[in-house]
Amino acid sequence: MISVSNVSMRYGAKVLFEEVSTAFTPGKRYGLTGPNGAGKTTFMNLLTGELEPQKGTVVRPRKFGVLSQDQFAFDAYRVIDTVIMGNKRLWAAMEERDRIYTQADISDEDGMKLGELEGIVGEEDGYTAETDAALLLQGLDIPDHDHERKMGELQGGQKVRVLLAQALFGHPAALLLDEPTNHLDLDSIHWLQSFLNDYDGVLIVISHDRHFLNSVCTHIADIDYQTIITYTGTYDDMVVAKTQIRSQIEGQNAQREKKIAQLNEFIARFAAGTRSSQVQSRRKEVERLQVTELAKSNIQRPYLKFEQKRPSGKHILEVEGVSKSYDDTPVVKSFTASVIRGEKIALMGRNGAGKTTLINALLANSPTVPENELRKTSGYDGPFLSEGKVIWGHEAAVGYFAQDHRMLIEKGMTVFEWLHQWDPAASHEEIRGLLGQMLFPRDDANKKTDVLSGGEAARLLFCKLMLQKPNVLVLDEPTNHLDLESINALNIALQRYPGTVLLVSHDHDLIDEVATRIWHFEGDHKITDFKGAYEEYQAVAV
Repeated sequence: MISVSNVSMRYGAKVLFEEVSTAFTPGKRYGLTGPNGAGKTTFMNLLTGELEPQKGTVVRPRKFGVLSQDQFAFDAYRVIDTVIMGNKRLWAAMEERDRIYTQADISDEDGMKLGELEGIVGEEDGYTAETDAALLLQGLDIPDHDHERKMGELQGGQKVRVLLAQALFGHPAALLLDEPTNHLDLDSIHWLQSFLNDYDGVLIVISHDRHFLNSVCTHIADIDYQTIITYTGTYDDMVVAKTQIRSQIEGQNAQREKKIAQLNEFIARFAAGTRSSQVQSRRKEVERLQVTELAKSNIQRPYLKFEQKRPSGKHILEVEGVSKSYDDTPVVKSFTASVIRGEKIALMGRNGAGKTTLINALLANSPTVPENELRKTSGYDGPFLSEGKVIWGHEAAVGYFAQDHRMLIEKGMTVFEWLHQWDPAASHEEIRGLLGQMLFPRDDANKKTDVLSGGEAARLLFCKLMLQKPNVLVLDEPTNHLDLESINALNIALQRYPGTVLLVSHDHDLIDEVATRIWHFEGDHKITDFKGAYEEYQAVAV
């Protein structure tokens, strides 16, 4: 069990939470929600002990697993050892034991120490540690031949999966996971959902993936109104309950305000008259009916609306026998497809399967995406297409959101200057209006692009797409730095968008609710082209 008593945290004038008391009990799985900046990671750091509360106390179990956010901290260690480090007591005992065994002479004192250390190794299941770690890694799609490699040799997505295995290792009494689905493909996310649903300890998870929260969580601890309120049920259940409770309180306040106004009117009319006893009783009634003071919600919802300057021709894209290899390693083999205006295609498959490679091959011949943008975001200076043809249709105008989208935002400019350059004819008020829609306060128009957070950079790029009004949107992992409110806004905007969409995402709900066609990347470098929604594809793919 993890308990929090009278905890407060504030930074200057900004109050994150005040006098919070709550408990997280075994067998329950909690989603920790709230918009970017609400204090989710701060609260998680209080639970892990990385931060001390400014006021109050936190009680936690002796053994708990934490998902490390530093992907480079373990670069010098073997993958299998990195996982075992999740059990700090076991790892410390194994390191000390190995150190003693390497000594030329082992004293009686060392012998006694070895006995103690072997006892700890036995208590912590150290004799099966490598086997247990390997099973976790296999479940997270890290093959056996990678277990002996150094962490520094792995790609970012692989590192995240190893660090996730580290958090899960050693049967911790509590799991504290901050954005565990980042950089995971859908197959790995589904495996993680299944694993966590079988976990019997305390689970607290921060995620901006609504489907993941709905699939895993039994409770939602929501940070808002300068406090934390725990709701029973899934994320969607929480949204309904939260809205109902807020509406109920606001309705009660409206009734009280009306009653207070009537009483005050009576008091004003008869205060100087002969009905003093009635006036006094009404004054007491006014005191009793004081309106419940409502803290302001910190939730802000962006407004996304993608439009077209002009529609494209009916046949927007023809792909003929497209292949791409790096050196002698094939990534995409002989892919052929015809795309009709208005189709919304989700590109799906395991990480490294070739989704971004295909996107780059298609965009290399695009009429409106400069090749230098692809070079910047991919870091690749070779040809994007090995074989085949890519033919864009009449009036095609492509808007591009790169996976490494921050590379597309030039430094040394203000936010306003960077956005305005994409349409110099746009009025200052139009630019400021777009920035306001995407939650940039008026003063942030003068903010330097050098200091933008990942979420701010993503929102600024969406401003650019709304300003340009393309008739084709190519979005490569657009949700990585967005909070739930922004992802929901993107979901709705893409559903309503009349143009064509190519979408790379691991967000289950986004794919399920937006896509009308699936390009699924298989293990043999082939792509299955399924004309239908994701739910229909799942039904036939099983």
